[in-house]
Amino acid sequence: MTRLLRVELLRLRWRRAVLLLVAAAVIVPAVIFAATAWNTRPVSASELQGIEQRIAEEAKQPYVLKQVARCVEKPRRHGVREGADVQRACEEQYLPQVEWYTGRAALDLGQERTAGSGYAVSIVLTMLLLLLGTTFVGHDWNSGSMSNQLLFEPRRLRVWAAKGLVVLVAGTAIAGAVLAAYWTGLWLLAEHRNVVIRDGDVSAAYHQALYAALLAGFAGLGGYALTMLFRSTVATLGVLFAVSIAGPLLLSIVHFPGSQKLMPQNNYGAVMVDDFTFDDYGSDACQQDQMSGGDGSACIVRMSRTHGAIYFGSLLLLAGVPSVLSFRRRDVP
Repeated sequence: MTRLLRVELLRLRWRRAVLLLVAAAVIVPAVIFAATAWNTRPVSASELQGIEQRIAEEAKQPYVLKQVARCVEKPRRHGVREGADVQRACEEQYLPQVEWYTGRAALDLGQERTAGSGYAVSIVLTMLLLLLGTTFVGHDWNSGSMSNQLLFEPRRLRVWAAKGLVVLVAGTAIAGAVLAAYWTGLWLLAEHRNVVIRDGDVSAAYHQALYAALLAGFAGLGGYALTMLFRSTVATLGVLFAVSIAGPLLLSIVHFPGSQKLMPQNNYGAVMVDDFTFDDYGSDACQQDQMSGGDGSACIVRMSRTHGAIYFGSLLLLAGVPSVLSFRRRDVP
């Protein structure tokens, strides 16, 4: 098995499409990092002085103070989450901020992790490694080399497992290395700019990098399993398109209780951010709450990381089990 793993790893290394995807997995996050660094660059002293004067004048306006008071009175209606510092959250939402006048916000590791560039990099890596998995084995089927490989190793289950393990380990390692480098870069950039880093932000970022790397690696394994089942990269991409785009669109049209928890993007968010929350305005409870003048708490849906892991694990089983059974029994051209 060890020798077979080495052969498959060598084959992965020399596949040109795979090398291009790995290059993209490095270059795209680097571009995102550069854009984030530029968009969060500090404001100059002279620019800041003029902005602070405008902020002080605007903050005294009666309509601004009234908006803050309304937010404090009914925070749910204004999007303030449970457990947050209501006064501070409302002031940040309605009192003028420096970024309103500069068009850029200060670097915030927590924000980058939950809804910013770090989250975006994780999604990009997941998509690229999913393509890596399907491209790697798709070439074997398109070129007809799969039958030649089985001449040297006729035990099909070992072949399937070796290829899948190489995709999983390589994908997880690539994503882990890129994400670790990305978050280290953001951390050093924040330290260089003397940005206040809240307790737990750095550790939470690296924890998210670990979960994102594992999810990206298993996404590559899922793409590989589907391609082994359909024996076609195009068919695999069609199925992935249906699951990621057509599926959520259909669920949003045919709305039923709990349908939002079946959305891939919501489950992805649950894996990335434990205790993930989103608003489901189409639910009966939310509509009744809005009609009765409630605070909007009935519209909030919570999802745990466990829920997201079970969701994607189930999808992987749905692809993996038929893939293994099919590869063991079907004829190989």
